[in-house]
Amino acid sequence: MITLEQALAAIAAARAEGRRRALQPLTVVVLDVGGHVVAAQREDGSSNKRFEIAHGKAHGALALGLGSRALMRRAEQQAYFIASVTAAVGPLVPVPGGVLVRDAGGAVVGAVGVSGDTSDHDEAVAIVGIESIGFVADPG
Repeated sequence: MITLEQALAAIAAARAEGRRRALQPLTVVVLDVGGHVVAAQREDGSSNKRFEIAHGKAHGALALGLGSRALMRRAEQQAYFIASVTAAVGPLVPVPGGVLVRDAGGAVVGAVGVSGDTSDHDEAVAIVGIESIGFVADPG
């Protein structure tokens, strides 16, 4: 389980890493294992649909049990599958930046989605956020 305090701390760490790297303004969304938003923050200057993108990255990772980097590889090989899953389960953004959150035993307890800079940078700061609160990041 990811608590509100943990989610806020993960967001703070991800945002701090984004500032350290001089990234574009970020939006960070933390979902619990059921796909519910625990916390989200949008930095000043982050474009208006970044929440939906970050949410879609995290939601897709939870829906298929794969980080969004793995979903991107799947989309490249089977675009019809990703399109079908999106229609069946809702928002799914198959590019890096949606990272599964695992506990020490390997169980999925949630996901973090980041949007605002390049997908690789989004993924990197999501990993920093997750690891800062003692969980294992699984980007796929």
